[in-house]
Order: sequence, then structure tokens, then C-alpha cells
Amino acid sequence: MAVTTTAIVLAAGGGTRMRSQRPKPLHRLCGRPMVLHVIEALADLAVERTVVVVGHGAPAVEKRLTEDAPPWARVTFAEQAEQRGTGHAAMIGLDALEAFDDTTTVPEDQDTVVVMPGDTPLLTADTVAGLVARHQAMGWAATVLTARPPDPTGYGRIVRARDGRVVRIVEQRDASPEQLRIDEINTGIVAVRRNLLGPALRRTSPDNAQSEYYLTDVIEVLAAMGHQVGAVEAEFDETAGVNDRAQLAAAEAVLRRRINRHWMLNGVTLVDPEHTYLDVTVRLGRDTTVYPGSVLAGTTAVGDGCVIGPNTQLVDCVVEAGARVIHSVAQASVIGSDARVGPFAWLPPGTQVTSGAEVPPFYTAP
Repeated sequence: MAVTTTAIVLAAGGGTRMRSQRPKPLHRLCGRPMVLHVIEALADLAVERTVVVVGHGAPAVEKRLTEDAPPWARVTFAEQAEQRGTGHAAMIGLDALEAFDDTTTVPEDQDTVVVMPGDTPLLTADTVAGLVARHQAMGWAATVLTARPPDPTGYGRIVRARDGRVVRIVEQRDASPEQLRIDEINTGIVAVRRNLLGPALRRTSPDNAQSEYYLTDVIEVLAAMGHQVGAVEAEFDETAGVNDRAQLAAAEAVLRRRINRHWMLNGVTLVDPEHTYLDVTVRLGRDTTVYPGSVLAGTTAVGDGCVIGPNTQLVDCVVEAGARVIHSVAQASVIGSDARVGPFAWLPPGTQVTSGAEVPPFYTAP
């Protein structure tokens, strides 16, 4: 029987530090909701199903993911109506996974569940795939993704045995002074053998400073049962969570640099990458030049050999090969090949600029 990988994304929290009416998972980075960036990090796993555990703002989160989540993720939802901790949320997600199974299905020993928070938008597909590959190759009961931040304050610490096995994760509030000196931290991302996750979760207790069921307690439970628990270390910048607007801006800056680097390595000239803003959903052709102050958003697609900017905003536009758009704003418009737009033109939704046409300076559509 083929080994399967499934995923549980924990996205039920209220995100009170965001100070927003918008559900935390739907705050956007580079044109994509935060939780969608997390789901995209599963792209290399061929997941059989992804359960997103929702809570605060559940209808809005479900609507957006139903519309925009990639089909390969096979996203379904489970609601955590009462916030009782990450362990409780993981159990709800696992119950939802099992609801899709045939009643005769028995998980194989190597069947894996990846549990991850919905607020780590910088996580990459390479890192998640590497975690699962290491987990399955070693035959561990669970494998924790860890990191070493410059300051581990606030994070759960990884407690190891003398032989390097992970035996426990201790949350900051529950840690002893000696444990607080540990610099290896839990990222909240873990791969677990599916046939062990449920029994381990049922053995956890809310006997802690938060009176919650911690997902991290699964590690101590498995270790106490004699199972091997391992760890894979990742770069901290990739695993950092987003809890407020300042962290959101910092994460977007990192993501924007990744996007810009991708396009520069694929034949696009960005004259000043630090001041060029490209959504993750934008597509650019080779030998196109984008000047600073330009914002390309949504489903904008730019052909080969174009010149965009400076100080140009394109939202959901098509710009065909050889066109030039200078100091202008356009929304949901089509700009034909070798056309010239601007400077200081405004193209409202539905505008069609024919190939080779010139839209004069200061043009505003009637």
C-alpha cells in the first residue's frame, strides 16, 4: 500500500495583536493571504488531503480558501469552536482527516501527518519536503522542525537526551531557568506518524500555565512510550511566525526579496529591487525592465521586452510584448504589443489598448 502524506494547518486563532477585523489567516503578503502561503509550502509533498482548522472568522477563511487554494492541496475544513490549545486543534484536524477514510483503512507505519501553524508564510516547499523525507527515511515517530533564533525568548525550547534524541518541548512559561538557556526552539511544525498522533494527543493534559492542550506535549508522550523523536533544523527567518503588523511588514519584505530575486534570475531587469513591488501571482517575460516605484499586483502578466515604470501601478493587467507603460496606473486592462502608455495615464478596468497604439500623457479614459 502506498505511503500517504496529509497535512493539518492550524488557523483558528484570533490574532488579537493584529488589531484588525480581518481574520489573521487572511492578512495578505505580496498579494496572497498568509494561510495560502503556508498551504503552498506543501507543494512538493503530493498531499492526499489538507485540513485547515478554522475558528475566528471561519466563514471568511473558508470562502477565500475554497476559491483560491490550489486544487492539488485538496483543502477541507474543521472548526475549533472553543480555543483549547494547539493540541486540541490538532485532534480536531485529525478527526476530520479520519472522517474521509474508508472505515477499513488502517494507516501504514510510514503514513505521515504534517502539522503546521497558519501564520508562518515564509516557510518554503523545500524545507517542508526535506522535513518529511528525513522523517520517513529515519523511521522516527515524530520529527520536529527546529531553529536557533538570535533571541529564543518566547519560544518553546527543545530538550534533548545525551544521545541527541528529542525528549520534550518546554514552553517558555513552563521552562526552568536551565531550560531557558537552551537556544534551539520549536517552530510549531512537526511531521508525525499518523497511527501514533491520535493516541499521543489523547494522552496530553491541560496541566500547564495556559490550561491548554499543547501539541508540543505529543513529543514527550511519544518519547516516554519509547518511540524515537528526531529534529531537522531550519533557518529561523524562514520559520518565524507573524503575530502583529510589524512582523507582517518584515515578512513581506523578505518575501518580496525572494520574488524579485526569482525574476532577476529568470531574465528580468529590476533597476532598483528594493523599491519594486511584485505580487507572488504576477508573471513577467524575459528582457522586460521594471523601474523603481512600480507596483505590479494581482494577475498582472507582462510579456517579453516590455518597459514598466518608473512609478507605475498595474493591477490585473495584461501587457503584451514590447509595450512601454510609464508613470501610469491601469486596472484590469489589456495593453497590446508595442503600445506606448503615458506618462501619467489612467486606464480604468476594461480598457483595451491596441497593438502599436499610443496613449498620450495625462490621458484619462472617458
